[in-house]
Amino acid sequence: MEETHHQTPRPHIVILSTAGMGHVIPLTELAKQLVLLHNFSITFIIPPFGSPSTAMISVLDDLPPENINYTFLRPVNLDDQPKDARVETLIALTVSRSLPYLREEFKIITATKRVVALIVDLFATDALDVAKEFDVSPYIVFPSSAMSLLLFFDIPNLHESYSGEFRDLPEPLQLPGCAPCPGPELLYAIQDKKNDAYTWILHHSKRYNLADGILLNSFIDLEQGAMRALMKEEPGKPPVYPVGPLIQRHLTNRVDESGCLKWLDKQPRGSVLFVSFGSGGTLSYEQLIELAYGLEMSGQRFLWVVRGPNATAKGTYLSHSSNDPFDFLPDGYLDRTKGSGLLVHSWAPQIQILSHGSTGGFLSHCGWNSTLESIVYGVPMIAWPLFAEQKMNAIMLVEDVRVALRPRANENGFIGREEIAWVVRILIEGEEGKSLGNKMRELKEAAATVLRENGSSTKSLFDVAQKWKNNNKTI
Repeated sequence: MEETHHQTPRPHIVILSTAGMGHVIPLTELAKQLVLLHNFSITFIIPPFGSPSTAMISVLDDLPPENINYTFLRPVNLDDQPKDARVETLIALTVSRSLPYLREEFKIITATKRVVALIVDLFATDALDVAKEFDVSPYIVFPSSAMSLLLFFDIPNLHESYSGEFRDLPEPLQLPGCAPCPGPELLYAIQDKKNDAYTWILHHSKRYNLADGILLNSFIDLEQGAMRALMKEEPGKPPVYPVGPLIQRHLTNRVDESGCLKWLDKQPRGSVLFVSFGSGGTLSYEQLIELAYGLEMSGQRFLWVVRGPNATAKGTYLSHSSNDPFDFLPDGYLDRTKGSGLLVHSWAPQIQILSHGSTGGFLSHCGWNSTLESIVYGVPMIAWPLFAEQKMNAIMLVEDVRVALRPRANENGFIGREEIAWVVRILIEGEEGKSLGNKMRELKEAAATVLRENGSSTKSLFDVAQKWKNNNKTI
């Protein structure tokens, strides 16, 4: 055969992530795997949604610059949106109005790179049109659970079959392979059909079939029934590739100014409950007070990342406005809990805390990043969902996988201090807590296994990477 000096250019992938740490983290972790394990080069693109946070810039700056470059598209104008516009609406509009800028970037990238795929975030399906225009394979990354993805596939059918509000469904929704989900526990953004957020979710869910495949941030052992349902081949439905858990693996560069880790070093093994509601989770003033008293009454050690109550509560319950979350705690609380609790302002090094031997439980909002981190480090949970798909995640963790407890709310949706104290005691020192801990340790091992060389998630990513590499388009 005649020797050729022409070398096929390295395959290149464009990843479009919507803003928000729950989306940026799994997509950047995916980008790293595609570079390190499969020798792609990557352009990471974010349509800006307000000013990027320090945390986001830190994650993006940590990408290997020789193989992954990132860029923010030009900002778009959202001044025509009402002040109470939901975040799902604003994100979807940001992507939609950014498409001309994305096309400009694509022209520049495809002029010098062999682009084999465009991977878009779950709320960015309008960008799939750009992939088609440039004859590039379109894929979606779904950064949440298999149960949530099943719901997305089912939303168009639900919309046609039930005219009322989903919170009023006469029976819980039975998604294949999942625990039944009562209507009020379904995805928060589809609870009000009159809201633009519902219209956008419906719009995106109808476009999922335009993708050549969907990369899912979960793994087979975690959601076996849901995974079996998703991976059945059906006409018109794109193949699903479970590639999770995609979480941050390395330690953050931020200094632990709060002294959390030093404090944990002094606590008995498995004795501390970590309490955090994520980067955006806040409680009402009354619920914050009940949580404070519940943690105190439990008699257990706790490390609590305290955020002030949500905005409406500040003016209602206090005569002053404060930016210090500690100002909203009960009088004398810090002194009374000094021996057993450590309270920190707004942020703590979550990965280091969950991986610390003294941490025995995690009271969490059940955001999917936090859920996967808890599983990877083998920490049983107290499920306290707030918004988005978190209530569905809680149902899966409590009823399907059985690695979490969920405190019961009263008829007003309010969780009292006695209930909080009871569930904390059970998790940290009760027999049921030990059982949950054992089950979570099994999942921890499974999460490690799927990412090993012959693991199911590693094979799944290999399969899709081979499809992209066999795309023989040249520049």
